[in-house]
This record gives sequence, C-alpha cells and structure tokens, in this order.
Amino acid sequence: MNPVEQAVVWLNDPLNWTNPGGILERLGEHLSMSALAVLLGCLVAWPIGLWLGHTGRGGGLVLLVSNVTLAVPTLALLTILPLTFLGFGRSAVVVALAVFAVPPLLANAYTGVRQADPEARDAARGMGLSGGQVLRRVELPLAVPYLAAGFRTAAVQVVATAALASFVNGGGLGQIIRAGFGLDIAAGGGQIIAGGVLVAGLALLVEGVLALVERLVTPRPLRRARRAANRRATAATAGA
Repeated sequence: MNPVEQAVVWLNDPLNWTNPGGILERLGEHLSMSALAVLLGCLVAWPIGLWLGHTGRGGGLVLLVSNVTLAVPTLALLTILPLTFLGFGRSAVVVALAVFAVPPLLANAYTGVRQADPEARDAARGMGLSGGQVLRRVELPLAVPYLAAGFRTAAVQVVATAALASFVNGGGLGQIIRAGFGLDIAAGGGQIIAGGVLVAGLALLVEGVLALVERLVTPRPLRRARRAANRRATAATAGA
C-alpha cells in the first residue's frame, strides 16, 4: 500500500477522528489558536492602521513594520518566544501567529482609509464633524471592504502556518503530521499526508468562506471598479 492509499485509509478510520488527540480534538485546537491569533492581530493592527490612514501620515512606517514583520520567520518566533515568560504551549503560539497576521491587517486598514472618497471626507468636515467623527462615520464604513480583504489574507496565512505549533507543544493539526514523522516512514507516511491534506483543506475552506464574506461587504460599484482595474492590469501585462 502506497502512502496515498495509507492516507485515505487513515482518514476513513473513525477512531482517528474521535479518539483523544484525534482529528476533531486537533481541529478544535487549531481553530482556537488561529482565531485568537487573528483577533490579537486585529486589536493591534486595525486601530494603528486606521488612525495613521486618517491622519495621512505614517505610510512609510506601515510599510516598514509590514516588511520587518514578514521578514521574521514564524518558526524562529516559535523557537524564541517559549524561552520568554510565555513558556512552551498555546500562549507563545498565539503571539507568534499574531505577529504574522499583523502585516496584511495593518496595510489594508491604512490603505482602506486613504482610499476613502476625498469629497465625502471634505463634505463631512464641512458639516462640522470632528476628526474622530469623520473616521467613524465616513472613512471607516468606506474602508470595510479593505478590512475584510486584510482579515481574509491574515486568517488564511495564520491557519496554514498554525501547523508549526506542534514544534513547541502547541497542539493543532500539525501534531498529526509530527506524530507521523515519529513513526517509521513506511508506517507514518500516510498519516503525514493525511495531516497535510487536513491543514490544506482547512486553509482552503477558510479562504472560500472569507472570500464570500468579503464579497458581501463590498458594495457593487466598488466590485465593478475592482474588476475593471483587474482587467486593465491583465491587458497591460499581456501587452507587455
């Protein structure tokens, strides 16, 4: 039996789903870690990005933070953070994944506010709205599609990367892959493939659901404008 057939057999074994440490338990751990990490990333990145976008300053800072954060390997953070007061386990994993989630959340929050219609912004100020009111009532609603796009990107990246949590005893679906590597390759190859399929399938599911959410919160005129811009970009690339 080749490893692919072993993976199919492994996934079709009900005990691998329901036993302690099985797929359902690991899936719950994976989703909870990912959700906490993205939530923490939102709490940090969105207020900063929205405020910098509102003031019109800090574009270089946003780019610098995003580039520096992306340059730090998540596995390195997962190795370093357990040596701090966070220790080994879930807390270190959540913080490391949250750092990984910050760049798309921060960049899209900043871009969303900066892309708000200047005429709408000026009209609000002409009506006597304060800076904070302009941000809450005008710029923030117009930035929602960008926030959704950043959330989608961050969530998919975090879900896919959370498999590394198993290296620091953080649990999740990566634990299935790690357990497979702990076996002889002839016996564990199917489990390794099955774990990889589960992680990839979960990431694709999250991508699909959040793509639908992003579409729902994006006004139709903006959707048409994006499609037109994409067509122009494709035509320009083809012409080059």
